[in-house]
Formats: sequence, C-alpha cells, structure tokens
Amino acid sequence: MNQGFRKNRRNGMIFGVCAGMADQFGFDVLWTRIAFVALTLLGFGLPLLLYLAVAILAP
Repeated sequence: MNQGFRKNRRNGMIFGVCAGMADQFGFDVLWTRIAFVALTLLGFGLPLLLYLAVAILAP
C-alpha cells in the first residue's frame, strides 16, 4: 500500500522536498531540482511558496 508523499531527508539538500517528489514519481532527483528551479524562474516565485508549504506540512 502506498503511504503517500514523504520528504526524503537522506538525499535532500535543504528540506528534502525535491528528493521526496523524485522518489514518489520515480524521477532522478537532479532533474527534479532542475525542473523546480526552472519553474521558479518562470513562475514568478509561486513554486517557491509551494515548496515552503510542502516543507512545513509534509512529514
């Protein structure tokens, strides 16, 4: 049974959110981080706010 999203603090750089997303969806963590930075630059900072929300709320 799938336990849902969890941060991966072992492979994470700051809070482990990108590493947790990479684990959840089966992506490489490097590409997840690159996509996050690109979305942050293109999305005028909204992805950064979502990242902080997940960092606070996710186990």
